[in-house]
Amino acid sequence: MPKMVNSVYDIAQKAADYKLLLDFHGMYKPTGIQRTFPNILNFEGVKGLENNKWTPNDDVPLYDCSIPFIRMMAGPMDYTPGAMRNATKSEFKPSNSNPVSQGTRSHQLALYTIFEAPLQMMADSPTAYMKEQESTDFIAKIPTTFDETVALDGEVGKFVSIARKKSNTWYLGAITNWDSRDITIDFSFLEKEKKYEAEIFSDGLNADKAANDYKREIVTVDSTTKLAYKLASGGGLAMIIQTK
Repeated sequence: MPKMVNSVYDIAQKAADYKLLLDFHGMYKPTGIQRTFPNILNFEGVKGLENNKWTPNDDVPLYDCSIPFIRMMAGPMDYTPGAMRNATKSEFKPSNSNPVSQGTRSHQLALYTIFEAPLQMMADSPTAYMKEQESTDFIAKIPTTFDETVALDGEVGKFVSIARKKSNTWYLGAITNWDSRDITIDFSFLEKEKKYEAEIFSDGLNADKAANDYKREIVTVDSTTKLAYKLASGGGLAMIIQTK
């Protein structure tokens, strides 16, 4: 093990010498090495989305609602979200050739805001994103680093709701475990006396039966707005909020 850890430092130093960025995928959780080598942007150290392909008994939505409170406290987390093929709990089954995620499409979109990943990726096949242009365009707008974070609500293993700001734009993500739940988003984190336009992806009416079902809408909000949403089983909610 000491030899393996030493190799991490050697790789980081060599990459820094040549002005290269690093993503330590397939590695233990971060322990602060990125403070010495800021060219290291991300680390895995997590049971990422690819495990959906071969683990029939994993409770992934519960895990997704746990790691922001646990693993992510250690630092950046290369989970590799972004599945465009989505399955309900009853329909999910492992597949190496045509893998799907556990939970809804909106759950996947929300992970890009909830999980800290300065070097982020889109984990599905290029053709899957071409077929789902609306979701792809939304993901492409979400930055990989943020200036401010507001923890809105959550409970370990049950649900998470986080808002993050980059420049003058806010990004919001909320996810739940396999329990569907009603949540209220309080927009009091927004600047007072300003109007904002929110692009919102929420679970569709049939998301509990067809996990790729979602609803996209544009609404006007301000700091006094409170919006109620029903998260489907394994569901989520994702927003991009910009000044009008």
